[in-house]
Order: sequence, then structure tokens, then C-alpha cells
Amino acid sequence: LSPVPTPLKRALDQNESVKDTVEQSAAELMVINTVLKQEIPPDVQTGEVAQALEKTDALETRIQESAEDLAQVNEVLEQQIDERADLERELRATKAALAKATGRSPAK
Repeated sequence: LSPVPTPLKRALDQNESVKDTVEQSAAELMVINTVLKQEIPPDVQTGEVAQALEKTDALETRIQESAEDLAQVNEVLEQQIDERADLERELRATKAALAKATGRSPAK
């Protein structure tokens, strides 16, 4: 019987999924940018076309940075989940020890 995922664990799983999607989007945008720059002749890469290419470069960078930020948030969430699980185990052990010392059945 596997333990029921906590709200924090579900949030972490959802965040991981979002991070993966963001990373995939950044990779796809990078490929698109590369193809566009290769296929559009340099003499056409002026004015609005040049601006559009620059904006997609900037967007690609922002998306990749967002994926990195999500990865950092996920690390913090994972640490918090682990700490909480440790504290819950300690609390259960303390309750059991207290119950044993007082002759009562442990409270949940």
C-alpha cells in the first residue's frame, strides 16, 4: 500500500510537469529560431523581421530562465517535503514513547 501523496508532493509533481513543458518549449523555440535565421537571407533580416528574430531570442532566454527558476523552486519543495516527513516521523515516535511511558495508547 503506497502512501497517499501530500498536497506538497502533488504540488511538486505538478511543478515538475510544468518545468518539463517549459523546458521543451524553450528547446522547440530555439530550433525554430535557428531554422528561421538560416532560412531567411541576411539581407531580409532587417526592420520588423530583425526585431521579430530578436524578440524570439529574448523570449527563448526568458522561457529557459523560467524553467531554471522552476527547478530551484522544486528543489526547495522537495527539501520541505523531506523535512516535514522527518518531523512527522519524530512526532509519531515521541507520541508513542509518551504513551508507553504513561501507559496509554498512542494518539494519532
